[in-house]
Amino acid sequence: MLVGYSSSSEEEEEEKGEEEDSEAAAPHRSCSPKCHKEEDDDGNDGCPARKKPKTEEQVPRTRLPLPGCLLAMFPEEVEPQTEDSALHGGRIRSFKHERGNWATYVYLPYHPDEEFGELLEELLSLARARGVVLTPQEEFHLSLSQTVVLRHHWIQPFTQSLRAGLLHCKRFVCSAGRLRVYCNAERTRTFLGMEVCTGHAQLLDLVQAVDRTMTEFRLDTFYKVTVQHI
Repeated sequence: MLVGYSSSSEEEEEEKGEEEDSEAAAPHRSCSPKCHKEEDDDGNDGCPARKKPKTEEQVPRTRLPLPGCLLAMFPEEVEPQTEDSALHGGRIRSFKHERGNWATYVYLPYHPDEEFGELLEELLSLARARGVVLTPQEEFHLSLSQTVVLRHHWIQPFTQSLRAGLLHCKRFVCSAGRLRVYCNAERTRTFLGMEVCTGHAQLLDLVQAVDRTMTEFRLDTFYKVTVQHI
């Protein structure tokens, strides 16, 4: 059997080649202490330092202006209310007007016929002959309540309460036949009216139904002594 032995020069070359391979398999092991210190400072374990993102410059935001229609709804300076009784048939306001308050009262409208118009003209002519100046009304009614003040958000529930309280009332005949002089509660207005002669009991039932709604909303009820008139 023949056996081949390598020479000493060949063994040295093989050992040199193995050392080079081991150095290639373990890179960066021969870094200097300065290099390690820089890596520790970066905190990236040998990885290249990442660039921090630049913070975006905040652009100041501008508010959009309010539409003119909204500004008109809430004026900073409220114009004072001017009271002119000539614009309201000579009537004088019994309480100061406030924004958000609505003055109202409950009544039965009366639509005059031709005969009532002729009677009215005759009454005005007789009053002028005696030096009494009367101002004819454009509308006629029969009151079922005093004038009260409602907040705006009360209007709908107030109306619903009135309708519910008046559902049981039936149609009836009402007539007026005697002239009479009346004065309002504030003593600021005197007027000529016609007193109701039939249907008085049914009108009192309506007044009581309206008074229940007024009491529900803590408002003034109708006068205790009521003389129904147009």
